[in-house]
Amino acid sequence: MSAENGLVAGHFDRVRAEWIDYNGHMNVAYYVLAFDHASDHFANGVGLDQAYRDSRNASFFVVDMNVTYKRELALDAPLSFTTQLLDFDDKRIRFFHVMRHAEEGFIAATNEILTVHIDMAERRSAPMAPEVMGRLERLWSDHRHLPTPEEAGRVLGIRRR
Repeated sequence: MSAENGLVAGHFDRVRAEWIDYNGHMNVAYYVLAFDHASDHFANGVGLDQAYRDSRNASFFVVDMNVTYKRELALDAPLSFTTQLLDFDDKRIRFFHVMRHAEEGFIAATNEILTVHIDMAERRSAPMAPEVMGRLERLWSDHRHLPTPEEAGRVLGIRRR
């Protein structure tokens, strides 16, 4: 995995025609799809790739997420993603994506995700393999001192004055 300012980087995409809605910008559902692709990139980098899933009959499921939408994206806008590991234990990983316009640099959206590692035969949570834990521990040694993103851990609500 490549790094940008200590964060996991290297996933790129582009806003596709089918992602544009009736308002003429990227539809909210496709932000989540693009973040899902970035999650796959992150998972592959820590060893939760297709070979792992096949050999261990295990996978990871998203159990919670928050998305913040910051700026509109138009057709063909180039996208870049960074990912920060926020926390993990032997069964769960919490991480945070930032989606940027790859040329203009502005933040378009953020995505905080909590995943759980699953034994696919039992369809229940199970500990991750030691080699994955080792990769997460090495990544954590780089990320533990990074500031927590402002949007992480947020609660949805209406502020009353």
